Amino acid sequence: MNKFRGTGVAIITPFAADKSVDYKALERLVEHLITNGIDYLVVQGTTGESVTLSKEEKKEILAFILKINKNRLPIVLGIGGNCTATVVQTLETTELKGVSAILSVTPYYNKPTQEGIYQHYKAISEASSLPIIIYNVPGRTGSNILASTTLRLANDFKNIIAIKEASGNMEQCMEIINNKPKGFLVISGDDALTLPIIASGGDGVISVLANAFPKGFSTMVNASLNGDFELARKFHYHYFELIYYLFVDGNPAGIKAALKLLNITGDTVRLPLVNVGENTFTKIKTLIASH
Repeated sequence: MNKFRGTGVAIITPFAADKSVDYKALERLVEHLITNGIDYLVVQGTTGESVTLSKEEKKEILAFILKINKNRLPIVLGIGGNCTATVVQTLETTELKGVSAILSVTPYYNKPTQEGIYQHYKAISEASSLPIIIYNVPGRTGSNILASTTLRLANDFKNIIAIKEASGNMEQCMEIINNKPKGFLVISGDDALTLPIIASGGDGVISVLANAFPKGFSTMVNASLNGDFELARKFHYHYFELIYYLFVDGNPAGIKAALKLLNITGDTVRLPLVNVGENTFTKIKTLIASH
């Protein structure tokens, strides 16, 4: 699964002022990412505002990105939810030609036990013809996948090939890295923790920041993976403050503000999300000017 080592980008969904999908901006963004050295694209994750997209929009966006990509990079598709049966049905009815793997978030709101989380991913594993990347983001879902559950899934199901770890818990990440089966990937879900996770033995990142700065952040990730931590630290701290301000008023509002300032896409989001506040926008603008 080396195609998922390195820098994946959780790609935003650009919207026009009327909240419709802005396909011209999406094409600019995809080309911006591909030509600046990232390793794979992650479509319809949290950053893509997938929960506000209709089924038809999801289908159209995936088809459009596949067309623009032209098999240049692997595509990871977000398919997750808090109803296991619905996730399984979506997996079984979605056209997945051209997709390399599935990213599936932990069930949110329900707050399942660890056994419930295990059974949820077991059902997804049995329904999926593609490799699965587990997505652990307790700050959004309300439940954490313990390292023991991740390791149980990694050992029991061959098509569960990685975890996107966004718990912010370095001890948990290190426990997984230290005990995982050979070939199982631990991917950072926090831009600010990517360097320490890779230094601990992790395999890369699914990044938000890299929507705006794919070349620089990919340089940091590749330097880390190659053991050049002097260069990696240079880029890590170069982006460190900006990463904070991209998230202070919520994701993807922050990264969309950055992309607007870089003239790549607009900054429109769909309710219940709103744009970043004026002070945050000004701070992001100042920081981008220094990059």
